[in-house]
Amino acid sequence: MTGDTGRVALITGASSGIGAATARLLAARGMRVVVNYLHSETAAKEVVAGIEAEGGQAMAVQADVRDNAAVDAMIDQVHDSWGGVDVLVHNALTPYAIKPFRDMTWDELGGKLDDEMKAAFTVTKAVLPHMTDHGGRIVLLGTGLSRRPRAGMIALGTAKAALTQFARYLAQELGPLGITVNVVEPGPVAETKISNVLDDEQKQRQIAATPMGRLALPKDVAQAVAFYASADNTFMTGTTAAVNGGMAMY
Repeated sequence: MTGDTGRVALITGASSGIGAATARLLAARGMRVVVNYLHSETAAKEVVAGIEAEGGQAMAVQADVRDNAAVDAMIDQVHDSWGGVDVLVHNALTPYAIKPFRDMTWDELGGKLDDEMKAAFTVTKAVLPHMTDHGGRIVLLGTGLSRRPRAGMIALGTAKAALTQFARYLAQELGPLGITVNVVEPGPVAETKISNVLDDEQKQRQIAATPMGRLALPKDVAQAVAFYASADNTFMTGTTAAVNGGMAMY
């Protein structure tokens, strides 16, 4: 038995990649895991089946995390089955344009900012009532691109920079309630949908710039998330963990 046994963790965007790896790891550590998804029902149910096959507890719940009504319905479903959410891992990635600023419209840049912040705002608001009474852990997935620009990634990098500052303000306000708020900022991660936009030459350049000699895997990022999500992590809040193999040090 660990301090995490029986705690309820909601992972948004958990049907694949970092979200799925995080769901599996938190379940292996005894948490009851909510695998949120938007479109990928089959993949989400496969994640749940894999967790259950290992003796864990999980459920797949569809919701667009930008939609207040959908998120409220998801939280109600979780509450009816398991009670309130103790751990929120906000990993869901909304679409974004990859192009230079000169070619970008305000709808593409401003739309990504709006989607990013609305999703984080909505899911955090939804889990707070339970956490206010019981304490909790909030982990937001950022990106190293919010600190180190890369060509064509201004929409994602700018939106995630806003998310990181949002987390700091939450950490300041919610700390007295026993709620920690932290950010995990991966560098390039292999075996994810985002990694598919890079060609082999770009990936090799990134590997060459990484002291650890490889790109991160989803499970590497999940380990950092799990640390922040743990019941044992009572005093670290408002921090950012860079999971990039030393590609950038700050």
